[in-house]
Amino acid sequence: MAAPGITTGGPLLLVGCGKMGGALLSGWLARGVSAATVTVVEPKPAAGSVPSGITPVAGIDAVSVSPAVVVLAVKPQQMDAVVAQCRRFVRPGTVFLSIAAGKSIAYYAGGLGAAAALVRAMPNTPAAVGRGMSVLCANSKTDAAQREVCEALLAAVGEVAWIEDESLLDAVTAVSGGGPAYVFLLIECLAEAGAEAGLPADLAMRLARTTVAGAGELVHQATEPASRLRENVSSPGGTTLEALKILMASDGLQPLLTKAIAAATRRSRELAS
Repeated sequence: MAAPGITTGGPLLLVGCGKMGGALLSGWLARGVSAATVTVVEPKPAAGSVPSGITPVAGIDAVSVSPAVVVLAVKPQQMDAVVAQCRRFVRPGTVFLSIAAGKSIAYYAGGLGAAAALVRAMPNTPAAVGRGMSVLCANSKTDAAQREVCEALLAAVGEVAWIEDESLLDAVTAVSGGGPAYVFLLIECLAEAGAEAGLPADLAMRLARTTVAGAGELVHQATEPASRLRENVSSPGGTTLEALKILMASDGLQPLLTKAIAAATRRSRELAS
């Protein structure tokens, strides 16, 4: 039933196999989870989203197993119907793991019943390349073993952290959930600035993409804090320091990002209300 580090305790049901659901599924299979133990519900699977060895079923009503883990990976606007159909899977020993943004634990308890073991998670898109960051929060019905299996399922595609205060997931959504988009925008802006400085546009984009990717890998492998890595690149009186004087000014990058994260956090709270 399980791979090293992923002991589900029974069948695993994945409801939704889009980009994030597909990334999770690929991670589980790569960790040795048997395709025979996984049931996927996906009415219209995109090409390549469901790995070979698994034949998705079109609807929850076609699921014949009694799952130990139900992973809810559909869009938030589809969740009402999905939760109603999944109520039949609630039993002692089954845990529901949701990766949908904006749907609270109280929301799932309302649809599945107060007895349901529930874990809410916020992963991000680098999960597609095994470099995701997921933050999880569980309700009081979730026992230690169920927390462990949910952590293992998300750890198959990156790093994992837990919080006890569910309200912090709004800030998590703003920082790591949306974070990849901010980095992609940085690449666009860096390339545009390079072009404005006279570089050919294609070379400027290549420099920006490769530099950001390389810096990301450097910080991933480093033991020093990011501030030390920044200082290592900033020679006194050099060119990098001149640029940092602009980016680190009182009206520079930090207040702009602080304002952006506050806006995204606020919007996450609005969507959850």
